[in-house]
Amino acid sequence: MRAMAADRDRPILVVDDDVKIVRLVRTYLERERYRVIEAFDGTSALAAIAEHDPALVVLDLMIPGVDGLSVIRAVRDRSDTPIIILSARGTTGDRIEGLSLGADDYVPKPFSPAELVLRVRRVLARTESGERSDAQPLIEHGGLTVDRARHAVTVDGRPVAVTALELRLLVSLLEAGGRVLSRDQLLDAVYGLDAADVLDRTIDVHIGRLRDKLTDLPAAPRFIATVRGAGYRIAPLTARDRPVDSASLAGPHAEDRR
Repeated sequence: MRAMAADRDRPILVVDDDVKIVRLVRTYLERERYRVIEAFDGTSALAAIAEHDPALVVLDLMIPGVDGLSVIRAVRDRSDTPIIILSARGTTGDRIEGLSLGADDYVPKPFSPAELVLRVRRVLARTESGERSDAQPLIEHGGLTVDRARHAVTVDGRPVAVTALELRLLVSLLEAGGRVLSRDQLLDAVYGLDAADVLDRTIDVHIGRLRDKLTDLPAAPRFIATVRGAGYRIAPLTARDRPVDSASLAGPHAEDRR
């Protein structure tokens, strides 16, 4: 079943200043019946994203004008469009920086075009799986509400923009019901078959980004708690988030006043 996640007439945007690489990636993606558009610098990439609303962006970091990291920041300010970084900057620090800004995957150069296509397919499949999930779509934890069907997260009624990957991570913690999930378990939940190729520290990066968005403090967590040496769990409800007991509000002598 080819290109199952690239229907809806939304293209894949490939951004690189090397024309040969763009043509190579395009050839392999089009063989899988994906529709592809191109950009060769950051400014034209942002213009293409605004005009075409791509299903996914394959992005080089070292592009002219607006660099790749700035493109990621700009995209994340307004959407959760999946982004796969394709770059010669393949050190651990570079990968973590890109992922911390909200990229969904990182493929270092030199690369296998066939592997890149596989990663595109998997990122799109994960994204669409999250969009289609309508079984028990609403999850609440104190002031946090997650609506999977609408890909919507709110904190105390305030909308919080999260990526598809961050949504899966948050749902995994919530569905665990307070159980501690190791980094490996969270990697499996978020990346699936690709987890073996992802650094353990990647989960820490995504947790940190998610905490920032939820305005959650690691030292006094309201939503995500760290269990040192073990992993993460959803934090117990704080006093401000616990349901109010109407009987306790009435006072100890409420019965006597009836």
